[in-house]
Amino acid sequence: MIFSEKHELLRKLFRRFAETEFTSELLDELEETGDFNWEIHRKMAKYGFMGVKIPVEYGGQGGDSLAYVLLVEEFARVSPVLSIYANTSNSLGSGPILFCGNEEQKKKYLPPIASGEKILVFALTEPGAGSDAGSTLTTAVADGDYFVLNGRKTFISGAPFADYAIVYARTDLKQAGSRGISIFIVDMKLPGVSTGKHEKKMGIIGYPTSDVILDNVKVRKSDLLGPLHRGFTAAMVTLDGGRLGMAAQALGIARGCLEESVKYAKERKQFGKTISNFQGISFMIADMATEIEAARELIYDTAVKKDAGSPESSKRCAMAKLFASEMCNRVAYKAVQIFGGYGYIKEYKVERFYRDARITTIYEGTSQVQQMVISRNLLG
Repeated sequence: MIFSEKHELLRKLFRRFAETEFTSELLDELEETGDFNWEIHRKMAKYGFMGVKIPVEYGGQGGDSLAYVLLVEEFARVSPVLSIYANTSNSLGSGPILFCGNEEQKKKYLPPIASGEKILVFALTEPGAGSDAGSTLTTAVADGDYFVLNGRKTFISGAPFADYAIVYARTDLKQAGSRGISIFIVDMKLPGVSTGKHEKKMGIIGYPTSDVILDNVKVRKSDLLGPLHRGFTAAMVTLDGGRLGMAAQALGIARGCLEESVKYAKERKQFGKTISNFQGISFMIADMATEIEAARELIYDTAVKKDAGSPESSKRCAMAKLFASEMCNRVAYKAVQIFGGYGYIKEYKVERFYRDARITTIYEGTSQVQQMVISRNLLG
């Protein structure tokens, strides 16, 4: 795709920031402590990255889906973990509010999210409701001016330090499946809200994940988001945009793996010459580069079509997520193989990329869920 001058400048800005600010010292610190780094969060916020896709009237930059994709891709190329710092506010966090929030809710919650002052997370998954989100057991019962929420959400990225959570709960107990589910904006400081222990994860270390427990939490009816009993549709629409972002993250990881592999292959010598001269290595690199280019074009084109209101947006977002995430894992595998034993050592970037790549086929819908979405669109 040939970028407009605007998008080319944005890409250069995102890349320069990542290469300058995502230092090896910072990345090592994230890996060692597993803690959220508020300093880099504030730097991203200062540049307006937290609100790239949030409309200007609500404090954001008013960027389109292509700008958002470029942000996530360029950040993930250096650090998949730090790409999530700027992704959530532009995706699953602000998405439901933009899609079905009223004007009062948009004015109250979006500006502090866009400025980085507040952090909003997405709480849909439950212990027994992952791919099958329609099996949600968390309940919200009307009580005067409030809804009383009870339940447990799991694998919620950013929960330990979030200010608000977008929570999906069943409001009509008589309806089954995806029907009867509503959305609530929950203040994480409300009585009865707590988080579980930080999960010890394989990758994406430095962006804490935990359960969110809701024990008789009273949420004002004014924080009901969208129509009562009809929150599932908003979840699916939000996930379309989220899947596009995760496809971009996978693309960024793959690019990082390729660049490290090319550099290493030109430097590493075996049998008296650099390993780039061996067909076994050069052909792997050729395959990696080709798959990356295919994913890149699919993702960029999907971003443009999504903003144009294409009726195929949902299918294409699922295709982008499916292809890019699976591609990313293949590329990461080959990168470690090219590095050999060194690829298994933590001081080399490809080791970290390999661990971070694995989640891309799982979160925001597994590859199998993407196949379900695609096939349903094709077969009816």
